[in-house]
Amino acid sequence: MNENPAALIPELLLLLAAVAGLLLGAWLPRRRQSLVRVLAVATCAAGLVATVVAATGPDQVVFGGSYAIDTATHAVRVIVLVATPIALAIGVDTIGGHRRETEFVVLLLLAALGAIVLAGANDLLLAFAGFLLASVPLYALTGWAKTAMAVEAAMKYYLSGALAGVVMLTGTAILYGAGGATGYPAVSTALTGAPAAAVAVGLVAVLAGLLFKTGAAPAHFWVPDVTDGTPAPVAAIVTTIPKIGALVAVYRLLAVAIPAQVLDWPLLLAVLAAASMTLGNLAAFFQTSVQRLLGYSTISQVGYLLMATAVAGRAPGALPALLVYLAGYAVTNLGAFAVVAEFPAARSLTDYRGLARAHPGLAAALVVCLFGLIGTPPTVVFLGKLTIFTAAVDGGFAWLAVLAVANTVASVFYYLRWIVPVFRPATDEESVGVLTPAGTWSKIAAYAAAGLSLALGVGGGALLALLDGPLTR
Repeated sequence: MNENPAALIPELLLLLAAVAGLLLGAWLPRRRQSLVRVLAVATCAAGLVATVVAATGPDQVVFGGSYAIDTATHAVRVIVLVATPIALAIGVDTIGGHRRETEFVVLLLLAALGAIVLAGANDLLLAFAGFLLASVPLYALTGWAKTAMAVEAAMKYYLSGALAGVVMLTGTAILYGAGGATGYPAVSTALTGAPAAAVAVGLVAVLAGLLFKTGAAPAHFWVPDVTDGTPAPVAAIVTTIPKIGALVAVYRLLAVAIPAQVLDWPLLLAVLAAASMTLGNLAAFFQTSVQRLLGYSTISQVGYLLMATAVAGRAPGALPALLVYLAGYAVTNLGAFAVVAEFPAARSLTDYRGLARAHPGLAAALVVCLFGLIGTPPTVVFLGKLTIFTAAVDGGFAWLAVLAVANTVASVFYYLRWIVPVFRPATDEESVGVLTPAGTWSKIAAYAAAGLSLALGVGGGALLALLDGPLTR
C-alpha cells in the first residue's frame, strides 16, 4: 500500500492554509485581515510549484488505491490553483475590510480542496467525501453576504445539495452491494457479473450527486437562483471551481469503474449533455439580469463539457479535450464575472450602455470573455469545443456534435444581447453612474483572465500535448 503523504502536497497545503487562515483571522485585527488573502495566494503558488514537480514523475495511486495522481489530477490542480487567486482578486473590492473577510477566503480554500479531491478520487467513498468538501463550504459562502437574496439562495443550494448528497450516498451503497468493493478498478471487475438493474440504479444515483455539482440538467434548477442571488465574486466561485473537479470525477468514474458492456451509460450521458446545453441556451435567450444570464450560460457550457464524458474510453482525445475546455471555461467565466464585479450597480444588460466609451479596457475584456464563451477563435474555449466535438464524432455521437454546433450558433444571440449595449452611447447621466468602478482588483482579474483565454488559445497545440495522458487505475 502506497501511503506517501508527499504525493498530496498541493492538497495538504490547501488544507493547512485553510486551518492557519482561520486561526490567523481569529487573532488579527479587522484592518489586517488581508494577510489571510496573502497566505491563500502564497499557498496556491506553492501548490503550483509542487504540482509541476510531481507532474515530472510517474503516475501513481496512493493510500490503498483510493487516490490517483495522474495527468487529469495534475491538470485539475493547476486549473484550480490558478482559478483560486483570480477568484480572490475578483472578491477583493467586495470583501476587503469586511468583518467576515477571513471566512470568505477560508471557505474558498476548502472548496478548492474539495474540487481537487473530487478529480483525483479513485474510490466511491472518497468521491463522496470530495463531494461534501466541495459542497458544504459553498453553502456557507453563498449566504456570506447575509442579504435576503443571498440567504434565500444559500437555503435553496443547501436543500438541493443535501438531497443530492443523500441520493449519491445511496447509489454508493447500491454499487458496493452489487460489486462488493468501492475502489474503482475493483468495482469495474466485480460489476461485470452483477445485475444490470442494480448497477443502473446505483450509477444514476451516484451521477445525481456529481451532476448536481456540475449544474447539469436535470439537477440544474439551483444554478440561476444562486448565481443571481449572491454577490458577483461568490457567483463566480460557485459557477466555476466545483465544476472543474466534478466533471473530471464523472469522467473517471465512468471510464474506470463502470463497464460499458454492463450498462449503456454513454447514451445516458449523451442525452444529459444534449438536455443541458439546450435547456441552458433556451433559458438564457430572454434574460435581462447579467448574473442570471451567466448562470444559464454555465448550464449550457456544462452540456458541452459532458460530451467528453459520454465518449470516455471510446475516443482517445476525450480526456485532453475535457481538460483543455475546463481550463478555458474557468478563466473565461471568471473574466466575465470580474467585469460584473467591477460594476456592482449594473445588474441588467442595458446598464452596460456606454461601457466601451467610459471604460474601453474593461469593455474589451468583456467582449473577449463573452466571445470566448461562445467558442470564437483564438480563445481557448474554441479549441476546447473543437476537440470535444471531434471526440464526440470519433466516439459515435455525431448527432450530439451536430446538436452542439446548433446550440453554439444559437448562443450567439444572447451573448450579443449583452455585447451590443456595450458599444451604444449612454442615454443619460444616471446610466453613466451605474458604471462606477468598484475598485482596482476586479479590473486586474478581468484583464488577466481575458489575457489567459487568448494566450491559452494561441498555445493550444502545446497545451493539448501536455494533457494527453491516460487515467491511472
